[in-house]
Amino acid sequence: MKICFLLQRRFAYIGHALALILKEKYGVTDFCGYVSLRSGLEFLKSQKDIQYTGLLLDENVHNQYKDEPLDLAYLKELEKNYGLPNLWRYIEMDRTIRHGQLVREYPHDASPYSHEEMMRLMQVKIKAILKFLKEEKPDVIIFSVIADLSALFLYQAAKKFGIKILLIKPSRIQSLHTLTEDYRYYSHVDKTFNELQNGEMALPEHQLLAENFLKNFRAKPSPYSYRDTPAAKPTTRKKQFAFLRPRQAIVSLKWTAQIFTDYFRNKYRQDPYTVKPWHYIIDTIKRKARVFRGFDDLYDEPNFNEYYVFFPLQAEPEMDITLPSQFYTDQNWLIQQVARALPIYFKIYVKEHPAMYGYRPRNFYKKLKKIPNVKLIRPTETGFNLIQNAKIITTLVGTSGWEGMLLKKPVITFGDVFYNKLPMAKKCDNINDLPWLIKEQLENFIYDEKSLVNYITAIYKESADVDLIKIWEMEGGSQTEKHKEQLSALANLIASKLNP
Repeated sequence: MKICFLLQRRFAYIGHALALILKEKYGVTDFCGYVSLRSGLEFLKSQKDIQYTGLLLDENVHNQYKDEPLDLAYLKELEKNYGLPNLWRYIEMDRTIRHGQLVREYPHDASPYSHEEMMRLMQVKIKAILKFLKEEKPDVIIFSVIADLSALFLYQAAKKFGIKILLIKPSRIQSLHTLTEDYRYYSHVDKTFNELQNGEMALPEHQLLAENFLKNFRAKPSPYSYRDTPAAKPTTRKKQFAFLRPRQAIVSLKWTAQIFTDYFRNKYRQDPYTVKPWHYIIDTIKRKARVFRGFDDLYDEPNFNEYYVFFPLQAEPEMDITLPSQFYTDQNWLIQQVARALPIYFKIYVKEHPAMYGYRPRNFYKKLKKIPNVKLIRPTETGFNLIQNAKIITTLVGTSGWEGMLLKKPVITFGDVFYNKLPMAKKCDNINDLPWLIKEQLENFIYDEKSLVNYITAIYKESADVDLIKIWEMEGGSQTEKHKEQLSALANLIASKLNP
């Protein structure tokens, strides 16, 4: 058996650690990888534990587009075979190609590529991926995320070629992570859930875990990840300017000098995903200027005695918006539609994501404030207070929808998300249906405790306890040896799905 890893950014270190466990514990010897960053490729080439049969670097492929002649006949054929139903979706979800983001800070929105260059980029990347798959012939591809053109096409090509897909996803329960073969839902969880619902299976130990989790959550709601809570983020002007304190100012100056030094020492500094230090400085200054000007004059105080719908803004840029909510990515526009779909006496409470404080311009919020029944709630307000007192939770695909369901609230979503499987959530596929969906959820909502417990039971059965948010996003994968026990649990889960 050969396993291919999509090694997106610093997941290269974690993916390699998983490969090593699968080799040592389960005898898997053949591995290949599609690698995002050059630093990840250099690490994989320098290690001696695993001899990868093939490693394809996305940055190398990307750089070939300048010499690629545009072939419209080839693109038409690709669209016929891999279109969703066209090829634009691959471009639209790639934040770097479409918006110039990741190398520039949100709200930057200017692609460095023309329409023709985007098509040439698509050509070179798709050609390289198809060639890679035909040469390597993997049996399984393990995805960390699907967040750009290359990852989405690799996913679609794997489906076309009959290659098994295992996508690692947070379960939104504590630090549990599950695997799915479809990014739109949790395929393995759903299968177990269906069997539980139909009485074909009983999981008393996992059910007890589910019931205890639900009981404890309702007694004292807490986020599945502390990282994005108001307490963990600098959501005030004071916190944002803490770097100016004498000791921290020295650290900041050293850091700034270091990023310039590292950039000019990097012989591959023209790689497409390399952040130019002057762009980093410019974007940081702009963000701090927005924070200095402040947003306090725009905030409203919540009144928990009035009728309201809660709409939590999601972080941007974020693959949870671009992939599963493809036609609802403009949250400002969407809030306007929700506001006009409500009963006349309802408010809509909009709260900023704690991680986005200072990123969105004032004009974004001022536009919201023009909507008569909108209240803009400050980001320091606890989301659970707003959820518990809301009549409905409306969200693209956010965790607040799941948390609302745990607290027995009706939910309306605007994208593909795992908890759409449960009857308490209604997905809005057509914006013209939104007023009727809201009316139905307000007047005819039926809470189903059995379904919720069975779903959480299925999550416990089909998940591994591994804090990837800490290991990957906070530590950058640099301390995988320290977390070998947790990563072994994830490797065990992967192994259980290799030969079902």
